[in-house]
Amino acid sequence: MKTEPLVLGIETSCDETGVGIVRGYTLLADALASSVDEHARYGGVVPEVASRAHLEAMAPTVDRALADAGVTLSDVDAIAVTAGPGLAGALLVGVAAAKAYALAAGKPLYGVNHLAAHVAVDTLEHGPLPEPAVALLVSGGHSSLLRVDDLTGGVVPLGATIDDAAGEAFDKVARVLGLPFPGGPPIDRAAREGSITIPFPRGLTGPRDLAEHRFDFSFSGLKTAVARWVEARERAGEPVPVNDVAASFQEAVCDVLTAKAVAACQEHGVQTLVVGGGVAANSRLRALAEERAAKAGITVRVPRPKLCTDNGAMVAALGSRLVSAGIAPGKLDLPADSAMPITMVTT
Repeated sequence: MKTEPLVLGIETSCDETGVGIVRGYTLLADALASSVDEHARYGGVVPEVASRAHLEAMAPTVDRALADAGVTLSDVDAIAVTAGPGLAGALLVGVAAAKAYALAAGKPLYGVNHLAAHVAVDTLEHGPLPEPAVALLVSGGHSSLLRVDDLTGGVVPLGATIDDAAGEAFDKVARVLGLPFPGGPPIDRAAREGSITIPFPRGLTGPRDLAEHRFDFSFSGLKTAVARWVEARERAGEPVPVNDVAASFQEAVCDVLTAKAVAACQEHGVQTLVVGGGVAANSRLRALAEERAAKAGITVRVPRPKLCTDNGAMVAALGSRLVSAGIAPGKLDLPADSAMPITMVTT
């Protein structure tokens, strides 16, 4: 009986240094070092700070993952690393480290796509992915709809954000409301105590927009609408109902994301919707996606919240699929590509 490959994955696309170890569809270790607290005072991720934090955290995080999995580097069958998209400097740290480990241990190296990895991590929770599937990926840097015909090389973009990503809008609205960074969790908590009372706009949902941007997203106008609503209350000397604003804003985002995701499944005859990325940890997004998909006869797969945010497990999961499929590894001079297209699952 063939043994499933043991793969070590390294993720450094933004502010999380993640190292995961996966055997087949089984997660053995998921070590993480976050620099989010260092960025909080700036209200957003500072690329240079993130890169330095990755440098400092890399070796200890790899060591911790190996110890947690009870394996050594020599036991690993392959090493996978996020090659893009992401912050250029942060990616370079991870790619350089992966090359060093691969060269030192004599292991094959795979440079993988960050977005495809967010889809692949679901297999650690729910097993092999039915193909084709539609993936809704929502994070601080990405809001994308993808048709996944083959996780190892058949990913087709259906739509993406044309301005602010959903997670970015959460961060900016949180700042307007005086909530901490990153904005997703505090807005989610505040929304649970609020009511959906403010009719904030739903971007790219009008007839003309849908004709040109059927599955694209826009959250810049929504973010601006929230800021202006809050400013108007403050100018009038009236208290700002933070919980209601949070609930109304969150509903606008989740409404658009889930409506377009379900429509994409229906239009492409797909019965499985995978939701991933950091914003997939949002409780309202998960609930609304399941509610709407159920009415349409579509199965929703969402990893547990810890696997939705950036982590090494997702990189290892995709690496494992690539090795199992017999995909050739990359060369030791593989580049870090901050604008790596989703159509390129591996370098």
